[in-house]
Amino acid sequence: MSTSKDLTKEAPTSPRTRIGGYAILGRAADKGRAVLAGTQGEFHFACPLDMMLFDFKGVKADDVKQLLADGKSTDEVAAWLDANGEPKTEEEKKAWSDGVESARPYDNPEKKEWFEGACAEAKCDPATSTLFDYLDADDKTTFAAA
Repeated sequence: MSTSKDLTKEAPTSPRTRIGGYAILGRAADKGRAVLAGTQGEFHFACPLDMMLFDFKGVKADDVKQLLADGKSTDEVAAWLDANGEPKTEEEKKAWSDGVESARPYDNPEKKEWFEGACAEAKCDPATSTLFDYLDADDKTTFAAA
C-alpha cells in the first residue's frame, strides 16, 4: 500500500519527475492519494495538468483514482497506463513528456495573462518560465514557510 503525502504540509512530486516515462504522473498520484486521505490542501486531482496525462493516454481520472484507492503504487499505475487507454510507444511517451515539460503558457495568448499573475505570486519570470518551472516555484513558495 502506498502512503499518502499530506499536501497541507509538503508539496507533491514535481511534474517533471517521470515515472514509467510519464511526466506529471507522480504529482497526479500524490494529489489523488491526498484527496482520498483528505489531506489535499489547496491541490486538486484531475485538474487541467493531470488531465493532460489522462487525455494523452485516453483514460479516465476516476479509473486512476480507483487504482490509488486500491493502494497501487505509482509504478503500478504507470504499468496500468501502459496496458490501458491508447497504446503509446516509449518514443511517443518521451516526446509527449518532453513537450509538456517545455510548455510555455506565456507564449499562448489565451493563457499569458493568467500565467503572468501566477508567476508573480510564485516569484518566477513568466517570460522565461515553463509551466513546470512555475509549478516547482509555486510549490517552493507555498511550502517555504512550513
